[in-house]
Amino acid sequence: MWVTYKKGFQAWLRLEKSLSDNSVEAYMHDIEKLTQFLQLQGWMFTPAQLELEHLQKFIRWIAELGMTQTSQARIVSGLRSFYKYCLVEQLTTIDPTALLEAPKLMRTLPDTLSFQEIEMLIDAIDRSKTEGERNKAILETMYSCGLRVSELVGLQISCLFLDSGFVRVIGKGNKERLVPIGDNAIKQVNIYMEHTRRFMPVKHGHEDILFLNRRGAALSRVMIFLMIRDLAAKAGIRKNISPHTFRHSFATHLVEGGADLRAVQEMLGHESITTTEIYTHLDREFLRMTLASHHPAFNKSLPR
Repeated sequence: MWVTYKKGFQAWLRLEKSLSDNSVEAYMHDIEKLTQFLQLQGWMFTPAQLELEHLQKFIRWIAELGMTQTSQARIVSGLRSFYKYCLVEQLTTIDPTALLEAPKLMRTLPDTLSFQEIEMLIDAIDRSKTEGERNKAILETMYSCGLRVSELVGLQISCLFLDSGFVRVIGKGNKERLVPIGDNAIKQVNIYMEHTRRFMPVKHGHEDILFLNRRGAALSRVMIFLMIRDLAAKAGIRKNISPHTFRHSFATHLVEGGADLRAVQEMLGHESITTTEIYTHLDREFLRMTLASHHPAFNKSLPR
C-alpha cells in the first residue's frame, strides 16, 4: 500500500523540489523507518489515517532504538516534507506533523582550523609527487571559497572565472551561486592546470571536471577526506578534521573579521540565514576575547 506513496514522494522530491540523489535517499530512508514501525505495530493505516499520537509513538520508538537527537530531528523534518507532498497531491486534508515536536538540539560548531594550521596542512603536502600540485590547489580552493566537498569534486573548468576572481558553484538542489576566489587559490589552480592536469589522460565524460584522479576521473568525497586526514597526521594537528572543517573555518574567519552575515550566507549557499547564524555565537565569544585583550575598562578598574 505504501509503495505507491513512496514512489510518488520520491518523484516529487526529484522533480518538484530538485533535490540531489543523496538528499532524496535520506528522505526515503526516513519514510522507510515509519513504514517499518507501522508493520511492527500491525497498523494498516494510510497517510490520511495517521494521527499525531501515532507519529509521537513512532518518534518514541526510534528514540528507544538509540537514535540520536539529531537523527530524530531529521526524521521529523522528513515526515513534515512527506505530509507537505500528501497535501499537495490531495492524499490527505490534515497534516498530523503540524504539532509534532522534534528534540531540542544544541547547535555547536565543530573544530575549526586557525590560519596557521591551514598553512601547516598545506606545507605538509609532498609537492614532488604527481598529485602534489593538485592537492595544494584543492586545499587552497576549499579554504578560499568555503565549498562543500560535493561542490569541490564536481567543480568544472567552465565554471572558473579566474580573471574576474570568481567561480560558479553548483550547490544543493542544483542551485548556482558565484563565489569569490582568492589570489593564492587562483595562482595554485593555474599552476595545477598548466603543469599537471594538461598532461593527464582524461576519462570520457570528465573533460570539464577540474580535479582529477590518476585515472582521469573525478575525485570521490572519500578521497578528499583521506587526503586531509593524512595531511593532519603529518602536520601534527590532533583536531577532528574533515573536508567540512575547511568550510567552517572559512565562515568562522569571515565572521571574526567582521563580514556581513548575509554575505557569508550567500557565499556558503545557505538557504536560510538561521543556518549561518550559528557562527554568530562564535563571533560573540571572539568579540568578548578581543574586548578583554584590548579595552582598558574590561575586567579592570576604571581610573578615578
